[in-house]
Amino acid sequence: MLKVPQAGRVKTRLGADLGMTTSAWWFRHQSAALLRRLSDPRWELILAVAPDRTGLMTPIWPAHLPRVAQGNGDLGTRMARLMYGLPKGPVCIIGADIPGITPAHIARAFAALGRDEAVFGPAPDGGFWLTGLKRSAPPPPGLFKNVRWSCEHALADSRASLGGLRTTLIDTLQDIDTAEDLHNLAHAAPAPVLSR
Repeated sequence: MLKVPQAGRVKTRLGADLGMTTSAWWFRHQSAALLRRLSDPRWELILAVAPDRTGLMTPIWPAHLPRVAQGNGDLGTRMARLMYGLPKGPVCIIGADIPGITPAHIARAFAALGRDEAVFGPAPDGGFWLTGLKRSAPPPPGLFKNVRWSCEHALADSRASLGGLRTTLIDTLQDIDTAEDLHNLAHAAPAPVLSR
C-alpha cells in the first residue's frame, strides 16, 4: 500500500519534523528502492495506491506493476477491501515506509501462511509493517474493524479482528513516522544478512 508522494499528503508526521517537501522526497525514494528490492519471481507485486485516480495514473512507479485503488475509508477498511477483493490465494500487505524489508522477510511471511491462516510483522510501536492471510476461506466479516490505528493497540486490535484464525508473528521491523525514527535507523547496528 502506498500513496503518491505529494508534499503535505504523505508522511505528514515526518514532514512536521523535516518539512513536507523533504518527507515526500524521502518517501518517493524509499518506496522506489523498496519496489526494486522486493521484485522477485516467487510473488506478484501489486501496488494498492492512493489517492485512487492519481495513483492509478502516475508515472512515478514502474509501469509494469499492476495497480489497484485503495478506495475510501480508514486503513482497516482499505486493507479489508484488498483482502476481500484480490484474486484467491495468500496475500501479504505491507506499507512502503519500512526501509528494512527484504525478500527474506516476505518469503518468511508466505511460509508462515503455509502453516497458519494469518501472519503479522510487528513494529516496535505496537503496530505492524505486514499483515497476511492464507485466504483458503473467505476472510472473517469483522476483519480490521474496531482497530485503534496509529497507537500501541493497533496490532492487538487487528489480531482480535481475525475471529480466532491461527496467527504467526514474524520479524519486528521499524517504520518511519518521525525524524527520531530516521535518526534511530541511521544509528542502529547493521542488520544481519538474511539468506534462505
